[in-house]
Amino acid sequence: MATKVVMAQLSPTMEEGKLLEWKVAEGDRVEASDLLAEIETDKANMDIEALGGGVVLKILVEEGQTVPVGALIGIIGEEGEDISALLEEAAAAASVASGAVEPGFPEEADAVVPPAPPEAPPPAAPVPPVVEPPHSKAGESSVTGTVKASPVARRMADDAGLRVSDIQGSGPGGRVVKRDVEAAIAAGGTVARATEPSGGAAVAHAGAPSGPRRLADETLEPSQMRKAIARRLVTSIGPVPHFFLTTEIDMGRALELRKALNARLTGGKIGVNDVLVKVAAEALARHPEINASWEGDTIRRHGSVDIGIAVAIEDGLITPVLRAADRKGLLEISTEASELIGRAREKRLLPEEYQGATFSVSNLGMFDIDQFTAIINPPEAAILAVGGTIEKPVVVDGEIEVRPRMRVTMSCDHRVIDGATGARFLETFKAMLENPLELVL
Repeated sequence: MATKVVMAQLSPTMEEGKLLEWKVAEGDRVEASDLLAEIETDKANMDIEALGGGVVLKILVEEGQTVPVGALIGIIGEEGEDISALLEEAAAAASVASGAVEPGFPEEADAVVPPAPPEAPPPAAPVPPVVEPPHSKAGESSVTGTVKASPVARRMADDAGLRVSDIQGSGPGGRVVKRDVEAAIAAGGTVARATEPSGGAAVAHAGAPSGPRRLADETLEPSQMRKAIARRLVTSIGPVPHFFLTTEIDMGRALELRKALNARLTGGKIGVNDVLVKVAAEALARHPEINASWEGDTIRRHGSVDIGIAVAIEDGLITPVLRAADRKGLLEISTEASELIGRAREKRLLPEEYQGATFSVSNLGMFDIDQFTAIINPPEAAILAVGGTIEKPVVVDGEIEVRPRMRVTMSCDHRVIDGATGARFLETFKAMLENPLELVL
């Protein structure tokens, strides 16, 4: 009996997924647990595995396409098995989806969904390029006179100066897909972007135009992570009543401690952010009213101090979680945080590694930011925004000294935290950074 391959919900907040790459092709035989495809979710890139063995009878979603959770993306069964009922079911589901421009089916002559309309022509340029009439080589599949290619493949080919009509497709129905363009580029198929008109005079593309530079409008398809950020922030800054508390901290002793500890280490090094996470965890353990969440009509105080570390990655932001941070030493925090951040930047975190934080720390000091405010990530009740450490003149015991100073701003959910409550937490946080002798490896 045929097995459906669907867009699985790979994270609790995932609503749709983008198919990055098929690991198999139609006609391939697979076994249970074999990798089928790589999916871009709202937080990470993850793999879909086969639930059972059989032959890949149909691939219904091309690389680069985005479809909702639960959508049929492929069918596995026995060779020659009748899958017409599943195809009709998929077609019916696609027809119900309103406003879907790309329903997620191959643009074949016998496809169950009509092909998408042709792409709009590019915006006019100062010197129009030479446009060659569409053509197909012998044995090359086409739809309405154009070469079949996935959107990702077309974009890659255009960037490399290649024509998709010159590339042999290996996708369903002969469609040119990402791997075909990569193979063509690897084989030295990149050509010059400039072309010559039939009269022999070259079209000039080089040279800066006179007058101010004008940039063309560009519409970008957001990544799954960017879409998730947009959804979550709308549910935060509006419904969550934010207020902000800022304090300035003398970082002299904390930096001296970090330097002394690193001088003793032979392996990894402790970063400033590791010290901040450790101090925040200790302060949260002393102020459990901050390590809390608003849940419906109740306040939940968490028994574990699980700190989310905001990490900027391509196209978004993710917060790997350091569990029980108050019970870890500085070196342990440094090692674990480094490993989590590394995999976060590779989009290889598991859902349980980036969900369930009870408090977050966002540090933009390395970008020369003095001070900023951060938006709370529900259901957490607070997030700490850390600016850079700056040498500035301050009065110490009646004398002017130049000291390293750092500003932090805590965003608080007023349903959980009052002003005085948040101020007491920051008072403890500041005192521990300015007198960090109790922090040990």
